[in-house]
Amino acid sequence: MFYKSTITDHIRVPPASFGNDIKEALLGQIQKMYEGQISKDLGVVIDVSSIQEVSEGVIIPGDGAAFYKTTFTLLTFKPELHEVVPCTVKDMADFGAFMTIGPIEGMIHISQTMDDFVSFSKDKVLLGKESKKSLKIGDKCRARIIAISYKEPTNPKFGLTMRQSGLGRLDWIKELSAPAAKKGGKNN
Repeated sequence: MFYKSTITDHIRVPPASFGNDIKEALLGQIQKMYEGQISKDLGVVIDVSSIQEVSEGVIIPGDGAAFYKTTFTLLTFKPELHEVVPCTVKDMADFGAFMTIGPIEGMIHISQTMDDFVSFSKDKVLLGKESKKSLKIGDKCRARIIAISYKEPTNPKFGLTMRQSGLGRLDWIKELSAPAAKKGGKNN
């Protein structure tokens, strides 16, 4: 889920930026400090959206830089447990697939890719024995987040499933909904 989060922090502006517009100098420093950061509370910081408030600067002896108490808004991406997300297969392994979910990565175990016996081929493709469905690098999918771990704060882990109704490779979902649409058309 994408969020806008309002943060207040003391931002250090180095002396080299003193001649610049204060909001531009602060924006540059906030971007350096926050963009790309990952935290359990905020998720992944994507962008600094705006600066709302700036207090008068304070110079700390021995530093030479000015510090400004600043209130600003961040655009963040924080996946939630049980959230359904669009994703793309980034890589394959014999135990499952690595998926990109917006700016982060998740993993789907081979047993969670489809309701079928699944095997891994040497071409890096997951194949369903009965259904003949396949999953390969580059496929666009819809998955549900079933596990989130921030044990390593800079590298959170996200577990996914595609075994529930309405999930899977996008063309699988369209195939399943096509017969329902045809039935609905006959009764109208």
